[in-house]
Amino acid sequence: MPQAALDAIMNEMQNYSFEFTKTFANHAPMVLVALDRIGGSRERLRDFFEHYRDYKELLPLPAGVAPIDATNWKAAFGQRDCEVDLNLFFLAEVDRLGADAAIRHYLPVLADGVGASAFHALMRLAYGLIRKNDTEIALALAYWTATYLALPRPGVAQPITKDPAAVLEKVATIDGLRGLPMHELLWLNMAESARCPDFAPVIDWLDIDDSTLERMASSAIVLFAATMDFCALHAVTGIHWMRVVLPYLDQPEPMLRAFWQCIAALMGEMRFPVMPAPQAVEKWRALPVPDWEAIKAAAAQSYDEHDISLVFSASEEMKVYGDPLYQLAAARRVGLVASYR
Repeated sequence: MPQAALDAIMNEMQNYSFEFTKTFANHAPMVLVALDRIGGSRERLRDFFEHYRDYKELLPLPAGVAPIDATNWKAAFGQRDCEVDLNLFFLAEVDRLGADAAIRHYLPVLADGVGASAFHALMRLAYGLIRKNDTEIALALAYWTATYLALPRPGVAQPITKDPAAVLEKVATIDGLRGLPMHELLWLNMAESARCPDFAPVIDWLDIDDSTLERMASSAIVLFAATMDFCALHAVTGIHWMRVVLPYLDQPEPMLRAFWQCIAALMGEMRFPVMPAPQAVEKWRALPVPDWEAIKAAAAQSYDEHDISLVFSASEEMKVYGDPLYQLAAARRVGLVASYR
């Protein structure tokens, strides 16, 4: 029954733009799926949607600008006003090619713009795949194109470490990143850091191999557990979304590299945190923590979309990596665990 309720609301969601005021991301198409997966009832799904729609003042779809086809779709990179035209193009492409083939055809071109709408286009694609919904997959590809975030490209430096946390530590030594203007939106702060000339080599610093995603996941959950920072939360959830999407790329390196570049670009917004000592992290892993059912129940009652997103992603990532920090950090996020630092 909740699935039928979810489907009905998701059909309504197609009437709303993928962003609202100031280009804040519309989380509803994704968070409603997460709420369903953590146990939200039919009534709760409807309640959350109506609250979110009204509180955020979601925007209706804008008017189209001009037709888009296979010859000109790249010209729409970063062009938010082309949303409707891109929606129509990708809906047709998914219908023509099938969802799987459409992702495999277009995602390699989009991969290095993964910071699009602060990872929320990636989020929508991942949730479209989780839900196995062709319409959501098409709309996610359109969203990614319209909000594509161009940051410095690789090829200006050599890799220096396999450790994602070491990249963040080195980024913290870039003097030019200190004192930059801070914006309300994550993607604007990513772009702000990218304008610093000394930030350009960061894209190359991480030595990518088959274990990179797992190392990113470990670094992200340690960073989030230590700071409970909003940017670090997006690192944890973003890696979950990448894990869902990466199998559709024959060459995952560009997306992995660009994703961690985006996290590094948020170091200023995170106030240049220092990673905790391994001994402290091990103590946190041994702390008692509520079970996942209690954590999910608490998140399911929240009107904060990031509570729901984080709890679902953390529970899914713990299934893969087994790190107790996912459970501890999720419990703290929803107020079931006090500070442990």
